[in-house]
Amino acid sequence: MKKALIVFGGWPGHQPKECADLFTRELTRRGFAVAAVDSLTPLDDLDYLQACSLIVPLWTMGTLTETQEKNLVAAVQSGVGLGGFHGGMGDAFRASLAYQWMVGGHFVSHPDNIKDYTVQITDRADPIMAGIDDFAVRTEQYYMLVDPLNHVLATSVIQSTSAPWANGTTLPVVWKKHHGRGRVFYSALGHQVEEFTQCPPQLELTLRGMQWAAR
Repeated sequence: MKKALIVFGGWPGHQPKECADLFTRELTRRGFAVAAVDSLTPLDDLDYLQACSLIVPLWTMGTLTETQEKNLVAAVQSGVGLGGFHGGMGDAFRASLAYQWMVGGHFVSHPDNIKDYTVQITDRADPIMAGIDDFAVRTEQYYMLVDPLNHVLATSVIQSTSAPWANGTTLPVVWKKHHGRGRVFYSALGHQVEEFTQCPPQLELTLRGMQWAAR
């Protein structure tokens, strides 16, 4: 059975405990043995990380020690999958450049905060997005600095009153990539847990992405 590690915590506004509970249930239903830990201490043990198939960080902001950063990156480069969403992965560990490179992007702003916009599927042939049509969301629209190596699966177009100079810009929303031998999946959606329960396409593509990333 594939083993998934969820580490959750950090800024509470993204409901890390509630999201960890949801994804523990959903990944278990998809055949994973899930360990959800409200601490970064599992990242101190490289052997433990390398025994995992998938690591899911749900830790907005926060700080990694040098050892934790080195172990996490080494585990992914050796073939362990990394998958996550929104600030829990894309606005985590702001001082850790090696982590950000591995993720493939990092949050810098969400103009207008919570807003309505459309997620546009850009690679309908990819198995993660198969059968999923463009869909509407009401959440933060993450403006991110991104890796040109990312394989972008979905985008959105920014229309903002607080940052009008960015209007019309196409923003990556969902992507996958490789980092060493590891697979990495990221979705910028998922400000709070109710978004997943109220938007089935969002939950489905996130779970598929995690499954794809898992070794």
